[in-house]
Amino acid sequence: MQSKNHFLLVDFLKTFAALTIILHHFSSYGQIAEDARLLLPGLMTWLFEYGRYAVQIFLVMGGYLAAQSLTRTSNLQNPRAVLKTIFNRYLRLFAPYVVALILTIICAWFARFWVQDEFVGESETMGQFLAHLFFLQGILGLDSISAGVWYVAIDWQLYAILAIMFSMFPGYRSLMWILAVLCVSSLLFFNRSGVYENYFIYFIGAYGLGVLAQLCKNYPDPLVNRVAKFFFIGIGFVILISTFHQLWIRNILAYVVAIALVIWGDWAYKDHGKEQRRGHESRTHKIVNAILWGSRRSYCAFLIHFSFVLLANTLYIAWGMSQRHEGVLAIALMLVAIAASWIAANFLYRWVEVPSRSLKL
Repeated sequence: MQSKNHFLLVDFLKTFAALTIILHHFSSYGQIAEDARLLLPGLMTWLFEYGRYAVQIFLVMGGYLAAQSLTRTSNLQNPRAVLKTIFNRYLRLFAPYVVALILTIICAWFARFWVQDEFVGESETMGQFLAHLFFLQGILGLDSISAGVWYVAIDWQLYAILAIMFSMFPGYRSLMWILAVLCVSSLLFFNRSGVYENYFIYFIGAYGLGVLAQLCKNYPDPLVNRVAKFFFIGIGFVILISTFHQLWIRNILAYVVAIALVIWGDWAYKDHGKEQRRGHESRTHKIVNAILWGSRRSYCAFLIHFSFVLLANTLYIAWGMSQRHEGVLAIALMLVAIAASWIAANFLYRWVEVPSRSLKL
Protein backbone atom coordinates (compact mmCIF):
# COMPACT_ATOMS: atom_id res chain seq x y z
CA MET A 1 0.00 0.00 0.00
CA GLN A 2 1.57 3.22 -1.17
CA SER A 3 0.40 6.76 -1.41
CA LYS A 4 2.00 9.16 -3.83
CA ASN A 5 1.91 11.82 -1.11
CA HIS A 6 3.73 9.69 1.46
CA PHE A 7 7.45 9.28 2.03
CA LEU A 8 9.19 6.83 4.32
CA LEU A 9 11.08 9.19 6.65
CA VAL A 10 8.13 11.58 6.89
CA ASP A 11 5.77 8.76 7.86
CA PHE A 12 8.27 7.23 10.27
CA LEU A 13 8.76 10.53 12.09
CA LYS A 14 5.00 11.13 12.37
CA THR A 15 4.43 7.64 13.79
CA PHE A 16 7.43 7.79 16.12
CA ALA A 17 6.57 11.26 17.46
CA ALA A 18 2.92 10.35 18.08
CA LEU A 19 3.89 7.15 19.91
CA THR A 20 6.49 8.99 22.00
CA ILE A 21 4.02 11.68 23.05
CA ILE A 22 1.48 9.00 23.99
CA LEU A 23 4.10 7.20 26.11
CA HIS A 24 5.08 10.52 27.68
CA HIS A 25 1.51 11.23 28.77
CA PHE A 26 0.99 7.71 30.12
CA SER A 27 4.20 8.12 32.14
CA SER A 28 3.10 11.51 33.47
CA TYR A 29 -0.49 11.18 34.71
CA GLY A 30 -2.16 9.21 37.45
CA GLN A 31 -1.50 6.30 39.75
CA ILE A 32 -0.56 4.03 36.86
CA ALA A 33 2.41 6.22 36.05
CA GLU A 34 3.54 6.25 39.69
CA ASP A 35 3.33 2.49 40.10
CA ALA A 36 4.93 1.78 36.71
CA ARG A 37 7.86 3.93 37.81
CA LEU A 38 8.44 1.51 40.71
CA LEU A 39 9.17 -1.29 38.23
CA LEU A 40 10.95 0.68 35.49
CA PRO A 41 12.25 3.84 37.16
CA GLY A 42 14.83 4.67 34.50
CA LEU A 43 12.56 4.27 31.48
CA MET A 44 9.54 5.96 33.02
CA THR A 45 11.60 8.88 34.27
CA TRP A 46 13.18 9.28 30.84
CA LEU A 47 9.79 9.29 29.13
CA PHE A 48 8.51 11.82 31.67
CA GLU A 49 11.51 14.14 31.31
CA TYR A 50 12.33 13.84 27.61
CA GLY A 51 9.27 12.38 25.86
CA ARG A 52 7.80 15.85 25.46
CA TYR A 53 10.66 16.77 23.12
CA ALA A 54 8.87 14.76 20.43
CA VAL A 55 6.78 17.92 19.97
CA GLN A 56 9.83 19.37 18.20
CA ILE A 57 9.53 16.61 15.61
CA PHE A 58 5.87 17.50 15.08
CA LEU A 59 6.74 21.18 14.68
CA VAL A 60 9.51 20.62 12.12
CA MET A 61 7.31 18.14 10.25
CA GLY A 62 4.43 20.60 10.38
CA GLY A 63 6.49 23.34 8.76
CA TYR A 64 7.89 20.94 6.18
CA LEU A 65 4.46 19.66 5.10
CA ALA A 66 2.82 23.09 5.30
CA ALA A 67 5.44 24.54 2.96
CA GLN A 68 4.93 21.61 0.61
CA SER A 69 1.19 22.27 0.56
CA LEU A 70 1.37 26.07 0.25
CA THR A 71 3.96 26.08 -2.55
CA ARG A 72 1.51 24.00 -4.58
CA THR A 73 -1.48 26.23 -3.79
CA SER A 74 -2.37 28.55 -6.63
CA ASN A 75 -3.61 32.13 -6.42
CA LEU A 76 -2.29 32.80 -2.90
CA GLN A 77 -1.83 36.45 -3.84
CA ASN A 78 -5.61 36.80 -3.70
CA PRO A 79 -6.68 37.68 -0.10
CA ARG A 80 -9.85 35.64 -0.47
CA ALA A 81 -7.84 32.62 -1.56
CA VAL A 82 -5.59 32.99 1.48
CA LEU A 83 -8.56 33.16 3.84
CA LYS A 84 -10.07 30.13 2.14
CA THR A 85 -6.81 28.20 2.53
CA ILE A 86 -6.59 29.07 6.23
CA PHE A 87 -10.21 28.19 6.88
CA ASN A 88 -9.90 24.88 5.01
CA ARG A 89 -6.97 24.06 7.28
CA TYR A 90 -9.23 24.73 10.25
CA LEU A 91 -11.87 22.40 8.80
CA ARG A 92 -9.24 19.72 8.20
CA LEU A 93 -8.29 19.77 11.88
CA PHE A 94 -11.78 20.31 13.25
CA ALA A 95 -13.89 17.13 12.94
CA PRO A 96 -11.64 14.53 14.66
CA TYR A 97 -10.62 17.20 17.16
CA VAL A 98 -14.22 17.82 18.26
CA VAL A 99 -15.03 14.11 18.50
CA ALA A 100 -11.90 13.53 20.61
CA LEU A 101 -12.83 16.44 22.90
CA ILE A 102 -16.32 15.04 23.49
CA LEU A 103 -14.93 11.58 24.25
CA THR A 104 -12.43 13.10 26.68
CA ILE A 105 -15.19 15.03 28.47
CA ILE A 106 -17.19 11.80 28.86
CA CYS A 107 -14.17 9.86 30.14
CA ALA A 108 -13.28 12.67 32.56
CA TRP A 109 -16.85 12.64 33.90
CA PHE A 110 -16.50 8.94 34.74
CA ALA A 111 -13.01 9.41 36.14
CA ARG A 112 -14.11 12.02 38.68
CA PHE A 113 -16.11 9.35 40.56
CA TRP A 114 -12.91 7.51 41.51
CA VAL A 115 -9.80 9.48 40.54
CA GLN A 116 -8.87 12.32 42.87
CA ASP A 117 -6.02 13.78 40.86
CA GLU A 118 -5.24 17.20 39.47
CA PHE A 119 -4.84 15.96 35.89
CA VAL A 120 -8.56 15.04 35.71
CA GLY A 121 -9.49 18.67 36.31
CA GLU A 122 -12.77 20.34 37.18
CA SER A 123 -16.00 19.81 35.25
CA GLU A 124 -15.84 21.46 31.85
CA THR A 125 -17.92 24.57 31.19
CA MET A 126 -19.66 25.56 27.98
CA GLY A 127 -17.40 28.58 27.65
CA GLN A 128 -14.34 26.36 28.00
CA PHE A 129 -15.66 24.00 25.33
CA LEU A 130 -16.46 26.85 22.92
CA ALA A 131 -12.99 28.31 23.45
CA HIS A 132 -11.52 24.95 22.46
CA LEU A 133 -13.65 24.87 19.31
CA PHE A 134 -12.02 28.10 18.16
CA PHE A 135 -8.52 27.18 19.44
CA LEU A 136 -8.59 30.03 21.97
CA GLN A 137 -8.29 28.14 25.25
CA GLY A 138 -4.61 28.94 25.77
CA ILE A 139 -4.90 32.60 24.79
CA LEU A 140 -7.89 33.02 27.16
CA GLY A 141 -6.04 31.28 29.99
CA LEU A 142 -8.52 28.40 30.30
CA ASP A 143 -7.63 24.89 31.43
CA SER A 144 -7.12 22.42 28.62
CA ILE A 145 -9.77 19.71 28.31
CA SER A 146 -7.24 17.20 27.01
CA ALA A 147 -3.47 16.89 27.07
CA GLY A 148 -1.96 17.87 23.74
CA VAL A 149 -4.87 19.80 22.25
CA TRP A 150 -2.86 22.99 22.72
CA TYR A 151 -0.71 21.76 19.84
CA VAL A 152 -3.67 21.74 17.45
CA ALA A 153 -4.29 25.42 18.21
CA ILE A 154 -0.61 26.26 17.71
CA ASP A 155 -0.43 24.26 14.48
CA TRP A 156 -3.32 26.27 13.05
CA GLN A 157 -1.73 29.56 14.16
CA LEU A 158 1.56 28.63 12.50
CA TYR A 159 -0.12 27.48 9.29
CA ALA A 160 -2.19 30.68 9.12
CA ILE A 161 0.87 32.90 9.63
CA LEU A 162 2.84 30.97 7.02
CA ALA A 163 -0.01 31.19 4.49
CA ILE A 164 -0.17 34.96 5.00
CA MET A 165 3.61 35.24 4.55
CA PHE A 166 3.49 33.20 1.34
CA SER A 167 0.78 35.49 0.01
CA MET A 168 2.70 38.66 0.89
CA PHE A 169 6.06 37.55 -0.53
CA PRO A 170 5.45 35.40 -3.63
CA GLY A 171 9.12 35.62 -4.65
CA TYR A 172 10.10 33.73 -1.47
CA ARG A 173 13.42 35.54 -0.94
CA SER A 174 11.88 38.24 1.24
CA LEU A 175 9.80 35.55 2.92
CA MET A 176 12.93 33.61 3.85
CA TRP A 177 14.60 36.73 5.26
CA ILE A 178 11.64 37.38 7.54
CA LEU A 179 11.26 33.71 8.38
CA ALA A 180 14.93 33.48 9.36
CA VAL A 181 14.60 36.51 11.66
CA LEU A 182 11.50 34.98 13.27
CA CYS A 183 13.27 31.61 13.67
CA VAL A 184 16.33 33.06 15.37
CA SER A 185 14.21 35.33 17.59
CA SER A 186 12.07 32.36 18.62
CA LEU A 187 14.96 29.97 19.25
CA LEU A 188 17.03 32.44 21.26
CA PHE A 189 14.40 34.49 23.07
CA PHE A 190 10.67 33.76 22.75
CA ASN A 191 11.05 29.97 23.08
CA ARG A 192 12.80 30.45 26.43
CA SER A 193 9.93 32.21 28.19
CA GLY A 194 6.64 30.58 29.12
CA VAL A 195 4.87 33.92 28.65
CA TYR A 196 4.67 33.28 24.90
CA GLU A 197 3.84 29.56 24.85
CA ASN A 198 0.24 30.10 23.69
CA TYR A 199 1.34 32.01 20.59
CA PHE A 200 2.97 31.04 17.31
CA ILE A 201 6.13 33.05 18.02
CA TYR A 202 7.12 30.56 20.74
CA PHE A 203 7.21 27.67 18.25
CA ILE A 204 8.06 29.20 14.90
CA GLY A 205 11.77 28.45 15.32
CA ALA A 206 11.30 24.70 14.83
CA TYR A 207 8.42 25.20 12.40
CA GLY A 208 10.48 27.58 10.26
CA LEU A 209 13.31 25.05 10.07
CA GLY A 210 10.84 22.63 8.51
CA VAL A 211 9.77 25.27 5.99
CA LEU A 212 13.38 25.99 5.02
CA ALA A 213 14.10 22.25 4.77
CA GLN A 214 11.29 21.95 2.22
CA LEU A 215 12.49 24.96 0.21
CA CYS A 216 16.10 23.74 0.32
CA LYS A 217 15.40 20.58 -1.57
CA ASN A 218 12.00 20.35 -3.19
CA TYR A 219 11.22 23.78 -4.59
CA PRO A 220 11.83 23.80 -8.37
CA ASP A 221 13.62 27.19 -8.49
CA PRO A 222 17.40 26.68 -7.91
CA LEU A 223 17.79 30.27 -6.65
CA VAL A 224 15.20 29.65 -3.94
CA ASN A 225 17.05 26.42 -3.06
CA ARG A 226 20.35 28.29 -2.62
CA VAL A 227 18.88 31.09 -0.54
CA ALA A 228 17.03 28.58 1.65
CA LYS A 229 20.26 26.61 2.19
CA PHE A 230 22.08 29.82 3.13
CA PHE A 231 19.54 30.63 5.83
CA PHE A 232 19.27 27.02 6.94
CA ILE A 233 23.02 26.74 7.49
CA GLY A 234 23.12 30.17 9.10
CA ILE A 235 20.48 29.21 11.66
CA GLY A 236 22.47 26.05 12.36
CA PHE A 237 25.53 28.16 13.25
CA VAL A 238 23.37 30.33 15.50
CA ILE A 239 22.09 27.23 17.33
CA LEU A 240 25.65 25.88 17.64
CA ILE A 241 27.04 29.14 19.02
CA SER A 242 24.14 29.51 21.47
CA THR A 243 24.89 26.08 22.96
CA PHE A 244 28.16 27.47 24.38
CA HIS A 245 26.02 29.77 26.51
CA GLN A 246 23.26 27.28 27.37
CA LEU A 247 22.40 23.86 26.00
CA TRP A 248 18.86 23.65 24.64
CA ILE A 249 18.19 20.06 23.59
CA ARG A 250 14.94 20.90 21.82
CA ASN A 251 16.68 23.35 19.46
CA ILE A 252 19.34 20.78 18.57
CA LEU A 253 16.70 18.08 18.06
CA ALA A 254 14.67 20.36 15.78
CA TYR A 255 17.73 21.11 13.66
CA VAL A 256 18.74 17.44 13.44
CA VAL A 257 15.22 16.51 12.28
CA ALA A 258 15.33 19.31 9.71
CA ILE A 259 18.70 18.07 8.41
CA ALA A 260 17.28 14.54 8.11
CA LEU A 261 14.38 15.91 6.05
CA VAL A 262 16.77 17.80 3.76
CA ILE A 263 18.79 14.63 3.14
CA TRP A 264 16.17 11.87 3.21
CA GLY A 265 12.79 13.66 3.21
CA ASP A 266 11.95 12.61 -0.35
CA TRP A 267 12.71 8.91 0.10
CA ALA A 268 9.80 7.18 -1.60
CA TYR A 269 8.47 3.78 -0.66
CA LYS A 270 10.04 0.92 -2.58
CA ASP A 271 8.01 -1.68 -4.39
CA HIS A 272 8.17 -4.73 -2.17
CA GLY A 273 5.99 -6.85 -4.40
CA LYS A 274 8.97 -8.83 -5.65
CA GLU A 275 9.96 -9.65 -2.09
CA GLN A 276 6.75 -11.55 -1.41
CA ARG A 277 7.12 -15.31 -1.27
CA ARG A 278 4.24 -17.75 -1.58
CA GLY A 279 1.66 -15.07 -0.83
CA HIS A 280 3.37 -13.94 2.39
CA GLU A 281 4.69 -10.40 2.77
CA SER A 282 8.33 -9.96 3.63
CA ARG A 283 9.27 -8.65 7.04
CA THR A 284 10.42 -5.36 5.53
CA HIS A 285 7.15 -4.92 3.70
CA LYS A 286 5.20 -5.46 6.93
CA ILE A 287 7.28 -2.87 8.76
CA VAL A 288 6.80 -0.34 5.95
CA ASN A 289 3.05 -0.95 5.93
CA ALA A 290 2.95 -0.54 9.72
CA ILE A 291 4.75 2.81 9.45
CA LEU A 292 2.33 4.03 6.79
CA TRP A 293 -0.65 2.79 8.82
CA GLY A 294 0.59 4.60 11.94
CA SER A 295 1.41 7.77 10.03
CA ARG A 296 -2.08 8.10 8.61
CA ARG A 297 -3.61 7.65 12.06
CA SER A 298 -1.03 9.62 14.05
CA TYR A 299 -3.17 12.76 14.32
CA CYS A 300 -6.17 10.80 15.59
CA ALA A 301 -3.99 8.84 18.03
CA PHE A 302 -2.52 12.10 19.29
CA LEU A 303 -6.03 13.47 19.86
CA ILE A 304 -7.75 10.49 21.44
CA HIS A 305 -5.14 8.84 23.65
CA PHE A 306 -5.78 11.06 26.70
CA SER A 307 -9.25 9.53 26.98
CA PHE A 308 -7.52 6.19 27.54
CA VAL A 309 -5.15 7.70 30.09
CA LEU A 310 -8.28 8.68 32.03
CA LEU A 311 -10.00 5.32 31.51
CA ALA A 312 -6.94 3.29 32.45
CA ASN A 313 -6.43 5.20 35.70
CA THR A 314 -10.15 4.96 36.50
CA LEU A 315 -10.15 1.16 36.07
CA TYR A 316 -6.90 0.85 38.00
CA ILE A 317 -8.35 2.67 41.01
CA ALA A 318 -12.01 1.53 40.80
CA TRP A 319 -11.02 -2.17 40.75
CA GLY A 320 -8.63 -1.73 43.68
CA MET A 321 -5.52 -2.55 41.66
CA SER A 322 -3.85 0.67 42.82
CA GLN A 323 -3.79 -0.60 46.42
CA ARG A 324 -1.28 -3.30 45.47
CA HIS A 325 1.20 -0.82 43.94
CA GLU A 326 2.41 -3.54 41.57
CA GLY A 327 4.48 -2.20 38.71
CA VAL A 328 3.82 -5.24 36.51
CA LEU A 329 0.06 -4.71 36.75
CA ALA A 330 0.42 -1.00 36.02
CA ILE A 331 2.65 -1.61 33.00
CA ALA A 332 0.30 -4.28 31.65
CA LEU A 333 -2.73 -1.99 31.90
CA MET A 334 -0.74 0.85 30.37
CA LEU A 335 0.19 -1.27 27.34
CA VAL A 336 -3.43 -2.38 26.89
CA ALA A 337 -4.56 1.27 27.04
CA ILE A 338 -1.92 2.32 24.49
CA ALA A 339 -3.02 -0.43 22.10
CA ALA A 340 -6.65 0.60 22.64
CA SER A 341 -5.69 4.20 21.82
CA TRP A 342 -4.40 3.18 18.40
CA ILE A 343 -7.42 0.95 17.74
CA ALA A 344 -9.72 3.87 18.60
CA ALA A 345 -7.57 6.14 16.44
CA ASN A 346 -8.13 3.77 13.53
CA PHE A 347 -11.90 4.14 13.84
CA LEU A 348 -11.65 7.91 14.34
CA TYR A 349 -9.52 8.11 11.21
CA ARG A 350 -11.82 5.95 9.06
CA TRP A 351 -15.17 7.22 10.33
CA VAL A 352 -14.40 10.90 10.97
CA GLU A 353 -11.10 12.22 9.60
CA VAL A 354 -11.30 10.72 6.11
CA PRO A 355 -14.98 11.62 5.49
CA SER A 356 -14.41 15.13 6.86
CA ARG A 357 -11.80 15.88 4.18
CA SER A 358 -14.65 16.71 1.85
CA LEU A 359 -15.50 19.71 4.08
CA LYS A 360 -13.91 22.51 2.07
CA LEU A 361 -14.79 25.94 0.83
